[in-house]
Amino acid sequence: MNRDGLTFSMVFEAQSANYGEGIGNISQLKKMTRADGETYTYISRQAIRYNIVRQMHCDNTPVEDAGVAQFAPKTTIEEYPEIDLFGYMKTSSKKSEGEQKTRAAVVRLSNAVSLERYNSDLDFLTNMGLAKRANINNAIAQSEIHNTFYAYSITIDLDQVGKDNNDNIFLPNEEKARRVKLLLETVQFLYRDIKGRRENLSPIFIVGGVYQRKNPYFEGRIALHQEKLNVDMIKAVIESCEDTKEHTVVGYLNGKLKNSEEISTLNPVSIGEFFQNLKKEVEEYYA
Repeated sequence: MNRDGLTFSMVFEAQSANYGEGIGNISQLKKMTRADGETYTYISRQAIRYNIVRQMHCDNTPVEDAGVAQFAPKTTIEEYPEIDLFGYMKTSSKKSEGEQKTRAAVVRLSNAVSLERYNSDLDFLTNMGLAKRANINNAIAQSEIHNTFYAYSITIDLDQVGKDNNDNIFLPNEEKARRVKLLLETVQFLYRDIKGRRENLSPIFIVGGVYQRKNPYFEGRIALHQEKLNVDMIKAVIESCEDTKEHTVVGYLNGKLKNSEEISTLNPVSIGEFFQNLKKEVEEYYA
């Protein structure tokens, strides 16, 4: 059975990295309420995708207005890696050119959900520096803030990269490997610009591998309590089947969490080595 499901879940630390609709002079973070009644902030998968394609330098796929913004009908995965990895819907305005075409994403992202609850912290903002220059009134704005750890997952269908049956395009294996490795390098050093800040989204803990099943094994299985990782839950997933026992790798930035000694029982490698291992697996898969 082929191993063509690359998946990993990771933890990173960031502050106030995704805002939604504001009310009056208050900028509100994207939030959700869990079953425990507590509120957690999150960074949407659309926001993460936006940063990934920009930092991969592949956010140049032509777009047209077809009632809603869509990729232009003439675009192909051969020219544009963005629609190869993240899918598309293309609708031609001329019936003679064919029906609507869709292609599912082969790279799937989850929302990055905070691992610690939101406590309604607010930052009060002024424009005092500019106001004093012109001796004008200074308005006060409020912005919700949350400095926390987030977890999210990425799953890649390696057997679907570079393959588009709609246009009968099948890319060479060398190009498939290049695109996936570029994606991995981007995720390793991902960042997000927001409100004059640059937030580092590089993982401090990561677990995953290339598996026979295309299941995001560790999605929703990462938990923190007082900055301590629930190692038992990670071990339980690893021990759940032969697929995960044989092919799981753990990466960790030592000292970042408060139970580093317990995390060491997972035999972690460095974050850099984790991504090097994945890139080697990708090369071997497409060899």
